[in-house]
Amino acid sequence: MSTLYSQQSNNVRKTWFLVTLFLVVIVGVGWTFSAAYNSPAILYFAVIFSLLMNFASYWWSDKVALAMTGAKPANHDEHTELYHLVENLSITAGLPMPKIYIINDPAPNAFATGRNKQHAVVAVTTGLLAVLNKTELEGVIAHELAHVKNMDILLSTVVVVLVGFLAIASNFFLRSALWGRRGNDRGGGNRLALIVGLVLAILAPISATLIQLAISRKREFLADASGALLTRYPEGLASALRKISQYSQPMARANNATAHLFIANPFGRQAMSGMAKLFMTHPPVEERIHALLND
Repeated sequence: MSTLYSQQSNNVRKTWFLVTLFLVVIVGVGWTFSAAYNSPAILYFAVIFSLLMNFASYWWSDKVALAMTGAKPANHDEHTELYHLVENLSITAGLPMPKIYIINDPAPNAFATGRNKQHAVVAVTTGLLAVLNKTELEGVIAHELAHVKNMDILLSTVVVVLVGFLAIASNFFLRSALWGRRGNDRGGGNRLALIVGLVLAILAPISATLIQLAISRKREFLADASGALLTRYPEGLASALRKISQYSQPMARANNATAHLFIANPFGRQAMSGMAKLFMTHPPVEERIHALLND
């Protein structure tokens, strides 16, 4: 199993790789469409767009993720027990106290976000608070704090913005190719470059999905193990995962861009059948429980 320090270093490297890949893909698509339409302005737009999105993904991706999930700051007086639980576990883990957010949703789930340990956020649903007892909730919070300590949160949160905007950019280029140049056959433009651009625009969202899958599954096992070490009671997290997996309905604001952030699949149990298993952002709950109770 990876050590915490090696995992932190790997996540920093993966974040830089992801940011660089996004820059290359957007500029590459922009260059091919620029060549196809004989318009340097398209390339300039692609370069500026990719640089702005990389900047935004670092500074504001956590706010984007919170807005997409409908999370709101927790009221201390209303959620005193949750606040003290997070505070105690943060002290034990040697972490600054993260901000606490609540998602008004009956589906039990949680996630952590933020660009670093000093700007971390832990968000839980009202459904999670309703169905878990204290030891189970401690297991879930410890799991999320493990993501913070392992520096998973920056990588995972950056993915939200870059994957989302990669899909938007891809859709923009596809629409411009299909509808923006109906008179392109009259000349001016590189047909080969246009074909290459179309292929890149189609493959970009697929590659983004594969990136999500690659970074999500392994980190969940490590966060489970790290969280269990923090509480020294793996049965609590195992029981919580079992309860969470029994809820079959999707979250009201489940979204492909943010699905990998959550401790469990936000689309519910029906998303686990058939071909969907190939594109799961989380390892099967049974495997996670087995690893917790037998390792």
